[in-house]
Formats: sequence, C-alpha cells, structure tokens
Amino acid sequence: MRRRNNVARLFFFLLTTLFLAGAGFLNAFPLHGPQELKPIFFRALNGTAKAVPYPNSIYETSSDLQAQGGATVQSAAPAASSQSAATAKPQSGPQSAPGASLGVPGNSAQNPDSSDNGIFVFRKEVEEVVLHATVIDDKQHIVTNLDKDDFSVFEDGHPQTITSFRHEDIPVAMCIVVDNSGSMREKRQKVNAAALNLVRSSNPDDEVCIVNFNDEYYLDQDFTSNIKKLKEGLERIEARGGTALYDAVTATAGHLKTDAKLEKKVIFVVTDGEDNESQETLEKAVQRLQGEGGPTVYSIGILEKEEHPKHAKRALQLMSERTGGIAFFPQTLDEVDAISRAVAHDIRSQYTIGYKPTTPKTQGGYRQVKVDARSHSRGKLTVRTKSGYYAGTEPAAGAQ
Repeated sequence: MRRRNNVARLFFFLLTTLFLAGAGFLNAFPLHGPQELKPIFFRALNGTAKAVPYPNSIYETSSDLQAQGGATVQSAAPAASSQSAATAKPQSGPQSAPGASLGVPGNSAQNPDSSDNGIFVFRKEVEEVVLHATVIDDKQHIVTNLDKDDFSVFEDGHPQTITSFRHEDIPVAMCIVVDNSGSMREKRQKVNAAALNLVRSSNPDDEVCIVNFNDEYYLDQDFTSNIKKLKEGLERIEARGGTALYDAVTATAGHLKTDAKLEKKVIFVVTDGEDNESQETLEKAVQRLQGEGGPTVYSIGILEKEEHPKHAKRALQLMSERTGGIAFFPQTLDEVDAISRAVAHDIRSQYTIGYKPTTPKTQGGYRQVKVDARSHSRGKLTVRTKSGYYAGTEPAAGAQ
C-alpha cells in the first residue's frame, strides 16, 4: 500500500513538473552549465529575472582619423533607426514597407537604395553582398564626394560588379558594450558620459542597446533611442569580477543579428584590460564577427595600467580591423569623449556598396574582400571596410 502511494505521488509530481514547464514557469530561471556559453542576456530586476531572448548559442551567429600614439580613427559604418524597447523583445528583421521581403540576415544582403517618406527601406537583393566603406586621403581626411565609378571591388582577388551604391547618413543598429570589471570602477563616469555623447552625435534614428560585462554579460537596455533609458542602462554598474570580453562581444553580435531591425550594425566596446574569463577564444570570436552581415566593431582600450597591454591591444585591433572598424588606445581617460564623437562622425560618413559575387554564396567558405578608390584631385586614397566574410549563416567549424 505504501508503495502504491509513493508511485502515485511520483506520478503527480511528474505531471506537475510538466505543467509548470509548459506554462513557462521554469524558463524564468535559466540554468547554464559550466561549459556552455550563456544562451540569453538577463538581469535580475526588482527581484525577478527578466529575460531578453538571444540565440540558443552564440554559435548561431555567423573586420579623418587614424589611431596613432593616443586616440585616433579612420572610418566607420553608417547609422541606424531607433526603437523604444526596455524589456520587450523587438521584432527581428529590418524595417520595411508593405510588400518588402524580410529574409534571414545570413542568407542575403540588403539593398538600401530605396526610401519611403524619408524612412529607409531595405529590400533584399538575391546573392548581394553589402559593404560599408570609409575613404581616407593621404592627409587622413575622410573623403565624402566620390561616385560609384570611383570604386573597384575585389573578392578573392577577382573584380566584382557593383550592383548598388549610395553615400548617405543611413541609421545603424548599435550596441554599446562596456567593461564592468572591478578595475573600471573609477573610469565608468567618464566612459558613460562619452557613450551618451556618441549617441547624441549619431543619427537620431539610430537604435542603440547597452551591454555591461565583467565575468558575465548583461543586456541592460535593449534597442531604443531614448537617452534617459540608455543612461539608466549605463548606470547599472557592478564593478567587480574579471573580463569576459570575447563572450560579451560575440553574444552582442548575435543579438544584433537576430533582433536589430536595421541592416547596418555597429558594436562600440570600451575595456581597460585583457580578456581573462571568456569561454570563447579570440580567434573564434573574430570568425563569428566576420559572419555574413556581421557588425563593424569600434573599440577603445584604456590600457595604461594593463599588465599585458600587447595582448589586450592585439585583441581589440583584430576585432576592429577585420570587421572594418578601428581600435583606439588613448593615453588618458579624458580622450575617450573626443574618440566617441569621432566614431559617430566616422559612422555617418560611410559609403554603402553592394555587389553580386561571381562565386555564389551558396558555396560557403571565407571570402577575402578588397575595395579600391581613386580621385584625381585627392591623391592616394585608402578604403577601410571588412577584410572578408564567411558566406552563409556562420563560419565552418575549424575555419581559419
């Protein structure tokens, strides 16, 4: 008799567990194994765990200023439209007019050549690759008066035919990723002010999110253009723990890929040290950032007291240069604000160039990209854009 009661109780317990799981109760308390990368951003707010979904794994996500000595820049990626969303998950896919197709970001690039009542509408072009490029002359001035015929695009050394071209201040989806480790405690006030000035200097239609990280990473404000909400997200400071830079940046790239409405994507990251907590490696993180449709990374390394500055500097340079951004290494914290404004200018001065690759993207693999520009009146020109991309949704395992 006692045995039958125990069986009945066990059966009742199993039914109750299944019911609670189906109702989503257990999902409010996500668990992460020690060897897993966190499948969501979350922040415990007001005593409840409010989760903002992000891909099941970061492996679902698929390089007039130039840095010299102190703070400097080269070029950028255009800006983005805005959306107010503190906790609600935004709908994925770019904003589109009725009838415009909304495909999977990794499968085909978008053609930003159309607009509707002043709002940019991105429409899919089958097989098109979209590049965001900044042009600089030999005096390190950004060049903004070139035409389509002034550019040449090469993929794996082969010339490509440009199928779309524009040079306008197009809104971007941007995530500001800030180091929240213990060593950043005294720096956050100036860093936060600089981050807000970056937003103020950017396109008013940008959509911006805030990610704070130490040995973990948190989406403290989802995409919005509301300065007050962004300020509140930056002020959620828990300066403690280590630095999981690679995990935070790669996870942020995944969030941009799945949740940003705008086609152009940027990550602006500020840190003061070398990664010492990530489960992701630097090489793998760079590969994920170079997935098709991946973001441009701008980074600031405040490394004056860093124990291993060469390692930290190399990491930021790789993530930025491979995605078409630039890494800054200011001598003092006071330079950070000027850098943030320079980044905003860089982002708003970029050309958007589309081409249909001669090798179909369905063949997959890594593609090396080079863009040249010429001008009879400006002398030698340098073009900064991504150094390459992985065709398809993500790089193959073990890709180099």
